Amino acid sequence: MADPRLSDTSKFPDPIYKETVLKPLFDGAKSHHVDGFRRIDRAHLVMLVETGILDKELAAKIANALEAIDREIDPSTLVYTGEVEDFFFLIEKELRARIGVDIAGRLHTARSRNDIDHTLFKLGLKEKIDALMEKARLLLATMIDAAEREKSTLIVAYTHGQPAQPTTFGHYLSAAIEVLIRDIERFADARRIVDLSPMGAAAITTSGFPIDRARVAELLGFSAPLRNSYSCIAAVDYTTATYSAIELMFLHLGRLIQDFQFWTSFEVGQIYVPNALVQISSIMPQKRNPVPIEHLRHLASQTFGRARTMLDVMHNTPFTDMNDSEGETQGMGYEAFASASRVLDLLTALIAQIRIDPERVESNIRRSCITITELADSLVRIEGLSFREAHEIAAATAKSVVAAKGSLTDDGYEPFLKAFEHLAGRKPSVDFQKFKEIVSPEHFVAVRGRFGGPAPEPMTEAITAYREKLGAFEADARQAADHEAAAAAELKEKFTALGAR
Repeated sequence: MADPRLSDTSKFPDPIYKETVLKPLFDGAKSHHVDGFRRIDRAHLVMLVETGILDKELAAKIANALEAIDREIDPSTLVYTGEVEDFFFLIEKELRARIGVDIAGRLHTARSRNDIDHTLFKLGLKEKIDALMEKARLLLATMIDAAEREKSTLIVAYTHGQPAQPTTFGHYLSAAIEVLIRDIERFADARRIVDLSPMGAAAITTSGFPIDRARVAELLGFSAPLRNSYSCIAAVDYTTATYSAIELMFLHLGRLIQDFQFWTSFEVGQIYVPNALVQISSIMPQKRNPVPIEHLRHLASQTFGRARTMLDVMHNTPFTDMNDSEGETQGMGYEAFASASRVLDLLTALIAQIRIDPERVESNIRRSCITITELADSLVRIEGLSFREAHEIAAATAKSVVAAKGSLTDDGYEPFLKAFEHLAGRKPSVDFQKFKEIVSPEHFVAVRGRFGGPAPEPMTEAITAYREKLGAFEADARQAADHEAAAAAELKEKFTALGAR
């Protein structure tokens, strides 16, 4: 049988491969990574000169050609033709056309598309993480403001879908605030992983040239080079860490959104959504549909699903440089950032505007006897009963009030007296006025002054702590932004000094 290699007259790229793979990859690169390519070329060129690997005169010609390409080519207008394999080779082709093969080819000394690609993706992710975290901090600030504003506003807290105990809206929001703080911290951890430069790893093992990996990292705004060169091209934990953080944040926000949906139902109604965030029915004029909450729910789920998909794509891939983590996969992940951004903007607007309906809360508290736990607790403290005995008295009281469709505050004292005398064998010292105070929702909240509770003292302490944490996040963000700006300024200065016009 003849060797098929000897008779193969086909030419790259195959038309189907061009349309199904190369063109989408090219379009993705020109949409998302043009600035990354530009920065990497410049930083690498500066490093080659500073280390003496490349002559300054040759570097000046390369720098001038790179500048010419920027002036003369608008990437958004490019149409993939198949003449070159990808965007990287397009730049190299343009360089060769301007300064010749020999000089143009020197820019690629001691680097590979492997380390370039992962550096591109990290540059893109850092920018997207920073933009998303700015929105997350705004949501956090809005939630803290709302928690402080509503720290004395009573609500019904639910467990297992049933009215459980009274607390305040501020206390409820504080629970969500603490989760959001931890989610932002997870993002900060992910960013630290992203913020390590792969440049200088080349294909796998670095280079025999005396490159300065730390210098390239510095010029590109990274905190440092990623140490192990194999890890630079194989370890995609910067991707999995980022999308794990997105997945968890929007899983957690989705639970908050689900509660808001439940609380705005006609039967519960303890949240009032203002008209600006309500849509009417096309046929039922009595309806006020808080549709933005539904959009929040499905957008949060879309974000979660897109982030989870990124993790699924990484699953069972080989520990090496591979296309599974690159190009179109990174582009797909950016869709998670897009929907995440919409959720954070809309949820921030919603939380700033919603209010608690005090009449509905009062009605639901009255019908549900949810302050009965404090009656049992008070009987232990005041009457010296065991908690189990006090619990039985409280349970009997609540059962009678619910059966009569009454109010614990107004109608509970007589059933209480009867249950107490039956189970304790004596009359209580708690009179009617004391009973009303004990079973009031205001008293229920006020006596829960332990660390993390809803009473004014722990709530004030908590809000102070949340604002301090927000301040630390803002300070870290400013420091990161200053670092990125300084790196960009230095890269511009050093590149210009090479002789670029």
